[in-house]
Amino acid sequence: MEESSDAHGYSKLGKSRRRNDFHNSNTFSNISPPIDSYNAVYLSFVLGGAGFLLPYNSFIMAMDYFKVRYPDTPVVFDMSLVYIAVAFLTVLGNNLLVETFTLNSRINFGYIMSFITLIFVVVCEVWWEAFGTATSYGVNLAAVAVVAVGCTVQQSSFYGYTSMLPARYTQAVMVGESASGVFTSSVRVLTRFLIPEIRGSTIYFFTVSVSAVATCFAMYHLIRRTDFIQFYIALCERAKTRITLEPSEDAGLIETNDAQYGVLKIQNSPPPGNTLSFANPAYEPSAPVPVPTYKVEDVVIRGRQSVSTAGGLSGMKRGLLARWEITKAIHPYMISICLVYFATLCLYPGIASEIISCRLGSWMPILMMALFNGADLFGKMLASSSRYWTGGRLVRCSVARLIMIPLMIMCVAPRANPIFSAEVTAFTFALILGFSNGILGSVPMIQAPSKVDDRYRELTGNMMTLLYNFGLTTGSLMAYFLESMLNPMDNHPCSLNHLHMKMTESPVNISFTTGTIRSTSVTIITLASTLSTGADNSTDFSR
Repeated sequence: MEESSDAHGYSKLGKSRRRNDFHNSNTFSNISPPIDSYNAVYLSFVLGGAGFLLPYNSFIMAMDYFKVRYPDTPVVFDMSLVYIAVAFLTVLGNNLLVETFTLNSRINFGYIMSFITLIFVVVCEVWWEAFGTATSYGVNLAAVAVVAVGCTVQQSSFYGYTSMLPARYTQAVMVGESASGVFTSSVRVLTRFLIPEIRGSTIYFFTVSVSAVATCFAMYHLIRRTDFIQFYIALCERAKTRITLEPSEDAGLIETNDAQYGVLKIQNSPPPGNTLSFANPAYEPSAPVPVPTYKVEDVVIRGRQSVSTAGGLSGMKRGLLARWEITKAIHPYMISICLVYFATLCLYPGIASEIISCRLGSWMPILMMALFNGADLFGKMLASSSRYWTGGRLVRCSVARLIMIPLMIMCVAPRANPIFSAEVTAFTFALILGFSNGILGSVPMIQAPSKVDDRYRELTGNMMTLLYNFGLTTGSLMAYFLESMLNPMDNHPCSLNHLHMKMTESPVNISFTTGTIRSTSVTIITLASTLSTGADNSTDFSR
């Protein structure tokens, strides 16, 4: 059908407008929502959630390599803080530009940034070791910052994306986030087992991460044009698009029911003695004949977004008012998600990586993070049954969860003789922290978009991501403060043989007995190289 419009954005009455079937205003009342066959869209959003956290998790799960590469430095704390701080600034910018760039362009930008940066790190930093130690440290932090920009743009956009879909798809993204942690933990453990040399295992580890990000990127493009996605996106776009009348100051004088939209030729001073009316006998046959009538010339086809509208101060005012209305509707969910991730980042990955085990050595932080990620994934899978949770309950449970901060600090303080020194205690705390993070971190993101009108759903998802990142940032800063309160480790509680592992060391055998499985602790048999003479061990340590 041919479309006719003039320079003002009008279309003559009687002319048909070219629209996608899903964007036709009559279509939604006549068709049922498309079906997600075989849960393909759901699984694609699981991969989408995994894709934007894979780069960050890859850096964190390679902490054993970075701790050997940069000994006596707070490399884990630095990477975490850089990522979170840059992510918070990025999500602020993304909220301001959410209506400037398309959803697809923002997600593509994030994937490309993450993909290129990971390739640079694995080739130039880990494989070639092209930089000196000091320069390399800064290069890795810069790479983490670049990854933070790309991943945060993706994350904020994906939450805005799924906010326009049924609630289970927001849960799919959050399950993907946890699946990313489980995946990277599993790959890291596997590469450490299969490849003796730690640098070589790290190269293969990052290579798998790059491949996984590319797979997630491909799956996103496979599903974004499906009828299922197009239907719900069109539904939200229809809800937040309204007809604009020209001149705009007269827009409030006409009713727009029954699709009788128009631009009216209105006289500034109506004829005296007559009642002002906007009836047109051609469209209102029942209108009284003596009433003056006005000609409807054109139909305006220029729709405007309810929150972006025209620029200038009026546009900014409308945007702020829209955000304020959303905040009043979802503030318990915003508070809850902020508190949840504040507590999590106070402890993970920084404090969790400082917990020492004389038996497990450098495997202790890897296993702690694997347990956290596994419990987190389980919690997010259970979050789909969210009828029990209300905004008030979420806030109360999030506040109660703050007790985990002093409990886990007792696993590392005092340094020489922690209050809770048993591995089983630390593992239990990691499981509780991960499981509660999975549930309390998912339910607010799932429920919040349902509390607002359809036209505000994408903006709601972006605002929730803003509070999510605010919690991450403040928690990461608090982790730095908590780490500074811990006394320096003058006398290590473990023997020297278990304290440091050389770049070429790897476990020879791991014995999982029934007793250790029940207590969630793992016994790793000492390395063959540490069975050499005491003099050799002393020489290795001095090196």
